[in-house]
Amino acid sequence: MLILGIDPGSRITGFGIINSVGGRNEYVASGCIRIKGEELPERLKQVYAGVDEVIERYCPQEMAIEQVFMAKNADSALKLGQARGVAIVAGANHDLPVHEYAARKVKQAVVGNGGADKSQVQHMVMNILKLPGLPQADAADALAIALCHAHTRVGLVKVAGARKARSSSGRWRL
Repeated sequence: MLILGIDPGSRITGFGIINSVGGRNEYVASGCIRIKGEELPERLKQVYAGVDEVIERYCPQEMAIEQVFMAKNADSALKLGQARGVAIVAGANHDLPVHEYAARKVKQAVVGNGGADKSQVQHMVMNILKLPGLPQADAADALAIALCHAHTRVGLVKVAGARKARSSSGRWRL
């Protein structure tokens, strides 16, 4: 399954694509959509077009995106939320299931510490996906989001399989 991870931003939006099969994850692609201009509507249009182009090119089956968090600057948080919104619409327009993850959960899944910094995320993403070098920070964050979804997804499949192992009486079959 190809999973697209998105690290939204109104200036730089990172993307990362992994192929997740069972518990194994392989790097497919990553990069940054660099936004130009000062007018917010034009920047949001570029975020949408960039995410749409990535989806068209790689045809992922699912999309994962970082949840919005409250920054110190409310204006920045609103712009980030709008960038998230257009990225989600791009995924929805391609009928992709979209999953959202808090930054702490992503860091916990990849680094093992919800308070990890960007350089720790970059190093772990590089190691997990066996990359030859450090990915750019926004791309690494997007890959981490995709990895978080892959780990969550595998866990949910295991839980669903365990439920199927119960007999009709509700007892576990061994």
